[in-house]
Amino acid sequence: MFTPAVRLLILCNVAVYLAENLLGFRLIGMLALWPLGPQFRTWQMITYAFVHGGVAHIVFNMLGLVVFGTDLERVWGGVRFLSCYVLSVLVAAATQLLLAAATGSTAPTIGASGGVFGLVLAFAMLFPQRRMMLLFPPIPMPAWVFALGYAVLELALGVTGSEVGVAHFAHLGGMLGAYLYITASRRRWF
Repeated sequence: MFTPAVRLLILCNVAVYLAENLLGFRLIGMLALWPLGPQFRTWQMITYAFVHGGVAHIVFNMLGLVVFGTDLERVWGGVRFLSCYVLSVLVAAATQLLLAAATGSTAPTIGASGGVFGLVLAFAMLFPQRRMMLLFPPIPMPAWVFALGYAVLELALGVTGSEVGVAHFAHLGGMLGAYLYITASRRRWF
C-alpha cells in the first residue's frame, strides 16, 4: 500500500513524534523552525517538518502524505518524489522566515504541512481531473479545484489572521516549492 519513500517519511515523522513525547520541549526547541535570530539553526529548515504539535496534527499530515504522495511516487519514483517534497519543505520554511522577519514574530514553526501542501499542488498538476472528495462536507471535485480551493482558503486565512498559530503562508510556500520543482522538471533543469 505505502510506497517506499512515503513509508520512510511516515516512519521518520512518527519516530520524531515519539521522541518529542519522551524528551519534550528540549527536542522541539532544537528541531522547530525558529525565526532568524539566536535560536535559528540552518538544519531547522528541514527538521521542523518532522515535529508535530499533537496527535491530530501528525495524523492529518501523514494522511495527506499517503493520499497525495503515493501516486506521485509511483509516477516519479522515490528520488523525484523526495526532491519535490524537500523543495516544498524548504520553500515553505523560507516563506515562513520571511513572514516572521516582516511581522516580528518570535514563534517557532512545526509540522509537515508545507511539504504536504506541495504534494497537493503536485498531485493536482499531474492528475488535474482525478476526483477528490472533501471529508466534510463530502463534495466530489477535480484535483485542480481541490488544490485551488485550498490555496485560496490558505491565502484568505493568512491575510485575515484567522487560525492563530497556523502557518498559512508556509503552506502556500510549500505549494510554490512544488510548482517550481514541476516547472523546472518540465524544462529539464533537474
